[in-house]
Parts: sequence; structure tokens; C-alpha cells
Amino acid sequence: MAFIPVYILILLFTIVIDYCAGILIEDAQGVQRRFYLAMSLVANIGVLAVFKYYNFFIDNVNALLDALHVTRYELPYLSLILPIGLSFHTFQAMSYTIEVYRGNYPAERHLGLYALYVMFYPQLVAGPIERPQNMLPQFHRRQYFNYDRVVSGLRLMAWGLFKKMVIADRLALLVNDVYNTPTDYRGLPLLVATVFFSVQIYCDFSGYSDIALGSARVMGFELMPNFNRPYFSRSIQEFWSRWHISLSTWFRDYLYIPLGGSRVALPRACFNLFFVFLVSGLWHGASWTFIIWGALHGVYLVVRILTRNGRNRLIKRLPLLSNAVLNVALTYALVTFAWVFFRANTVHDALYVVGHLFDASQTLRAGTLFHGLSSVKVFYQRYEWLTLAWALLVLGVVESAQLRVAVGNWVARQQTPVRWALYYGIVLFIALLGTFEHVQFIYFQF
Repeated sequence: MAFIPVYILILLFTIVIDYCAGILIEDAQGVQRRFYLAMSLVANIGVLAVFKYYNFFIDNVNALLDALHVTRYELPYLSLILPIGLSFHTFQAMSYTIEVYRGNYPAERHLGLYALYVMFYPQLVAGPIERPQNMLPQFHRRQYFNYDRVVSGLRLMAWGLFKKMVIADRLALLVNDVYNTPTDYRGLPLLVATVFFSVQIYCDFSGYSDIALGSARVMGFELMPNFNRPYFSRSIQEFWSRWHISLSTWFRDYLYIPLGGSRVALPRACFNLFFVFLVSGLWHGASWTFIIWGALHGVYLVVRILTRNGRNRLIKRLPLLSNAVLNVALTYALVTFAWVFFRANTVHDALYVVGHLFDASQTLRAGTLFHGLSSVKVFYQRYEWLTLAWALLVLGVVESAQLRVAVGNWVARQQTPVRWALYYGIVLFIALLGTFEHVQFIYFQF
């Protein structure tokens, strides 16, 4: 238990460092400003590196030395527990000092308000990763009770709980069983678990974001949206403008553009893009599975750039290739394939899943379809399939409607009996059909 006060002390240390760095950056000139920015970044990245990446680094150095048959000194491992949400509030803290350095926001002189910015509890453990321009001015304003705002926040929280408890946690039962022992399965169970995980991670993470945005709104604060129906995307580039928006814009503004972005020669632009997604994969976890996941998305985007002219010529000859439904389906397939590496426990497991996703003996023969699925230890009963079907239908209807109208505003405009019928309906759906086992939010591990 000594870990808890030690981590709190380290957290307080970084908060004080960044608070002082912001003031020093604003008051300094020239080289000194860069020095104070570097001091802040080193402190934040250093804490992240020690807690999250130190043992991973030691493992890989030792493996490399063993492969080269080099006698090595046994470097000690650290028995550290990764603090929940460390990557999120570290990136939020860095965005503050970078924005002050760029002159986009004045240094915060109130230590308590700056600490609140870093540790604002609704989005502390899984984002969205905020910018000082959005949050700090709100902390300076006096907040008053507003009935409509509170109702809007509670409505958004209920929708987030529905996605998490009714859909994501129920899908997790089958996904966890298959992916924890993937070599027990071939064909259809692997395929279904992979598709289920693509829906699970969306409902889990966007559900948390809805709860965070809703709870902040109840208290009078507006957080940036983090999801915008990403599975309706028609390209990988569009997907990343809709998925985990706060992280993708963070990497765009603080890494991709400073590297030169797309304003450089084509080879360098491709490198910049691939490197950013490689770092994004590493940000998600100290494991080669996450690095490969990030690299896959980098490859997708680089190939898209390199084949742009050829694709345009092909589309002119075959207009069907520009069909929106076809492009959405292709994008979803590519994203779902990459999720295999994100979810797998090891690279070996991921490669096994990829190699046996379409095993003909379990997938194509009609007589083995349901037999293959029933081999999953947590094979759903009929009522669970019906629950999933209804929940996914509700999700699909709401997400589709969001393309044309803001559903929350539409609900707010309805007559009182209709509004309360919808409220009671979603609460009953959660209470009667939700999964109340302890299933941690997926992004808590980051």
C-alpha cells in the first residue's frame, strides 16, 4: 500500500513542476523558455517512462543481448502498479505547457485551478484529453444550477451506461473467453469474437466518454467530444477524425505537425505519418501487440497516400468503387483486422487468430456453424442473443439518426410523456438487461 502515497507524491511533484514551468515560460525569453518547456516535458515523460515502459525496455534489451549472445548485466525490474489513467493526465499536462510556450494560453497563476485541470475527475482516467483553452476558463467562471443542463448531462450518462453495461460488458463475456485461450478455437468463434470486440471497444470507450461528458455537464462544464460515429467512416483517415478525437488531435498538433506533417517531401511525409501511429501504438501499452496495431494503421494511411493517383484513375473506370457503403464496409474490415492485435494477449496469439479466422472446417460448412460457436465456454443462451440483438438495434438506430439530427436535442423537444417514457425505457433496459459483474473499462489500463 506504500505505492499509493508514493504515487501521490510523484503526481504532486509533476503538478508543481508544470505549474511553475508555465509561469517561468511565460515570463522568460529565448532559450530560457525552451529550457523550462523541456524541464516540464522531461518530468512528465520521465514519470510515464518509469511506470509504464521501464520493464518493457529491460525485457527487449535482454532479449536482444541474448539473441546476439552477449553477456549481460542483470538489470533490476521494478515492481510498480500502473496508475489508472497515467497516460491521459500526463498528455493533458503536457498540452498545457506546450500551449503556454506557443503563446496560445496564458500561464495559470492559481495552483488549485491548475491541479484541477490536470486531475478533473470525470475525465481523469480515460479522457478526453483536454486543452487548457477549453477547461481553465470554465474553472474561473461561477457555476449555477441549470435544470436543462443537468437533464442533458444525466441523459448522456444514461446513454453511456447503456452502451457499457448492456452491450460492451455482455460482448466481453464471449470476447474474453475466446481471446484468453484462442488456440482452443478455429474459424467462426474467432471471427465472431473479433467482430464482437470491435463493437465492445467502441461501446466501452465511447460509453465512458459519454459518462465523463455527462457528469461534467451536470456540474456545469463542457468537455470536448471524443467520438463521432467512427464506424460510419469511409476511409482510415476519416476513422481517425472520428475515433478518440482528443488523442488523434493531440498527436496531430504536438507531434505530426512539428515533424513537418504533410508539408514536406513525400517520403518524409510518409515517415511522419507512420512514426506518429507507431508512437500512438506504444502510448496505448508497453507491448508489441499495441505497437503492431499502431503500425498497421500507419501502413494503411501510407498506402492510401501512395496509391491515391492509381485509385482515382480506377474509380473513374469503375465508379462503383466510390460507393459509400462499400467504402464504409472496407474501412470497418481494415479497422477490425487491426483490432486483433490490440486485443490479443501476445503477438503469437494474434498471429494464430489471423491465421485461423476463416478456417473452412469451422466457418464454411453449414453443419458446423453453430457447433463452432457453441464450443465457446460462455456460449450465450437464447435470451442473451435476443438482448444483444435488441441493444444493437437500438444502438444502430440512434447512431444512424445522429447522422441527420442531434438525438439528445430531439428528445429534449418531445412532450413530457414521450420524454419520460424514453427515460424510463433506457433505465429499465440497464436495470433489467445490464451486466452487473465487475468489468473494468478497457481504457483504464492506459
